[in-house]
Amino acid sequence: MALQSRVTSCFTPARSQTKCAFKPATGRRAAVLCQAKAGGDQQEPNFLQKCAITLLAAATTALPLTIAPVLPTPPAHALLTAGDPIKNASAILRYALPINNKPIRQVQRDLELIAEALRIPGSKSLGPVSKAVRTATGIVTNQRNAILADIAPAKKDEGAALLDKLSAQLGEFQAIIDAKDKQAVPIKQRECLETVGAIEEAMVKGFPFEVPKEYANRPLLKGRATLEMLVSLSETPEGPRDATLTLVLDGYNAPVSAGQFVDLVSRKFYDNMEIQRADGFVVQTGQPSNKEEGFVDPATGEVRRVPMEIKVVGDKEPVYEINLEDLGRFNEQPVLPFNAYGTLAWARAEFDNNSASSQIFFLLKESELTPSGANLLDGRYAVFGYAVNGQDNLGLMKVGDKIKYIKVLDGMQNMVNL
Repeated sequence: MALQSRVTSCFTPARSQTKCAFKPATGRRAAVLCQAKAGGDQQEPNFLQKCAITLLAAATTALPLTIAPVLPTPPAHALLTAGDPIKNASAILRYALPINNKPIRQVQRDLELIAEALRIPGSKSLGPVSKAVRTATGIVTNQRNAILADIAPAKKDEGAALLDKLSAQLGEFQAIIDAKDKQAVPIKQRECLETVGAIEEAMVKGFPFEVPKEYANRPLLKGRATLEMLVSLSETPEGPRDATLTLVLDGYNAPVSAGQFVDLVSRKFYDNMEIQRADGFVVQTGQPSNKEEGFVDPATGEVRRVPMEIKVVGDKEPVYEINLEDLGRFNEQPVLPFNAYGTLAWARAEFDNNSASSQIFFLLKESELTPSGANLLDGRYAVFGYAVNGQDNLGLMKVGDKIKYIKVLDGMQNMVNL
């Protein structure tokens, strides 16, 4: 199977795109570019960043560093926290939810900071852990009504039950701390955060924006979906074995991208397909065995394309058909960043934002190629999900390993036009 040319972008489709070139801006892309120009001059990337971009396009052996989310506090939009980069996929997905309930977000932050406290050696870490749990417990108890007030009307009972569950879990958490059982702390932390995430999802009231009419009739994921991916690994320290990964797709922020992927999964497009690239930096697949470079839609007989779709922190809806660099917003942060091991995105031709079709890649590592604060992937490639469980198996995958299946476990109720 022919893999990408060594002079194309790290994440272009597997076959070299000789027809790709810069194209005149038309349609939605032209309108967006005009709006950007009307908004005034934008600062151009500096010389070092331009050099890094050139290196990225020329190298297939190195990837850029991921960067910390930019952290404004937008009203009623997805929220990211300040500080070091958020590298946990589940945490990124929690912050990506289109809600703005301060009490539950504070509970989330307190519980997530426990991971930092656990780095303190010995039992000294239990003091900060206990403080975080006590603070979270106080918020859940004293601000219960403020939390429940933001639960979607149709999910009030579910929200109340989840809040009761969280309260009980926090009580169990404190008992673990009192018993000085440090080994049990991360397990209970994860349980509590899963419940917090469920409460936050119950706060989402409908879909947060209107998908542009150009894409409104496509398969769309208007919410979240959880998928299972089973891969037959040919070589591991324990010998050949199967590996299971859990993927979460975020249709709140990438409904077109995630919807197209769920559609392909529903068609069993990836079943029995081989891993086509595995170099320690990305794992890539999705190149069909025929001569086409993507999925051929039976209804049209043509390769179906997926438009560029990136939602920026603070924006009400995604940007379509154009990357953030071309838009002059290269310093802004996508809601779904390339921060987590196992970030899932569309592969595309280097010079064509809208050439994605069926080929996907998982990002595995940060790279020394790009200095901190200058991530060359965010805003240039479209993320639509993350591997949240079993992602360590990605590092064991080899070219030729077979995907036995990818299937949807939950979330089909959020699909439309399928």
